[in-house]
Amino acid sequence: MKPFQYVRATDEESASREMARSASDGRVASFLAGGTTVLDLMKINVMSPDKIIDIGRIGLDQIDTFDRGVRIGANVRNADLAFNPEIQSRLPLLSEALLSGASAQIRQMATTAGNALQKTRCSYFRDDTAACNKRVLGSGCSALNGFDRSMAVLGTSDSCIATHPSDMCVALIALNAVVHSRATDGSERKTPFGEFYCLPEKTPERENILKPGEIIRHLFVPFLPSRAKSHYLKVRDRASYEFALASAAVVLDIHDSGVIQEARVGLGGVATKPWRATEAERCLTGQIASTDLFERAAELAMGTAVPGRFNKFKIELAQRTLVSALETVAGQFQQSGWGSDQKDKIA
Repeated sequence: MKPFQYVRATDEESASREMARSASDGRVASFLAGGTTVLDLMKINVMSPDKIIDIGRIGLDQIDTFDRGVRIGANVRNADLAFNPEIQSRLPLLSEALLSGASAQIRQMATTAGNALQKTRCSYFRDDTAACNKRVLGSGCSALNGFDRSMAVLGTSDSCIATHPSDMCVALIALNAVVHSRATDGSERKTPFGEFYCLPEKTPERENILKPGEIIRHLFVPFLPSRAKSHYLKVRDRASYEFALASAAVVLDIHDSGVIQEARVGLGGVATKPWRATEAERCLTGQIASTDLFERAAELAMGTAVPGRFNKFKIELAQRTLVSALETVAGQFQQSGWGSDQKDKIA
């Protein structure tokens, strides 16, 4: 690990100032919150910043509830968010996703913004002897002709096929979250979560829309409609401390007649960013819930998938995962007594 300067910011303004000063001096700086990603990458020489700006003590660690939704500070720990009573009762999808990720120890340290900004776990990205356009733009992508079992099949390009690793973000994209950020000049902006991440295309090193030094202040997550129900399902090689091979975040609002009034679908483990399956949502909306319908929606969700040599199985796995998640949510409505004549259609 190369020597670096450590600065502890006392508030948002001082954090932005330090980042702006580094940029003007031509030095590479990085924010540090929980440290569960940055420190790991520094130890293996994937990240080598000249300056570390510790933002762990600048506040932004509150969860505030309003009539329309909840505001989650950037420095809120994943464990605190997952076990927050308001989140568990009104946004259980988010709690489910958080508790399926990492380990209990890591969730005690990882922060909301850190989770959203975490780097891919692509083995070639983390190997500084391999070619990786995310690390060194123009160097190539070893994963394209390498062992791609864990790589993405949606949103890929000739520059990068690395999978986005977060579970939390798959839930957030289905929950229509909004990112509130602050630039180095003090200006603020709001970005819908679905517009926050960038596809690799020709700029794989740019993973989101944040400008240099721009800091996430908080996320706002609107509450679901009162009738809506949700579920997060994650499929992985082992039951704990493992990243998704495929995951699905599902929100449904089903009328007593069995007709789906609203559908939201997020996919993880299969794409270069948290993936909103809009074609599947359109297929589901306005139709009577059934396993046949769910299977058609799942096919549409993976319709643009481009598999490699070793990850073709992810297409069917993601489809089965989505169908199972949809059936689980539909089953929640059945338990509430809706559409008794539809029960035989959903097994």
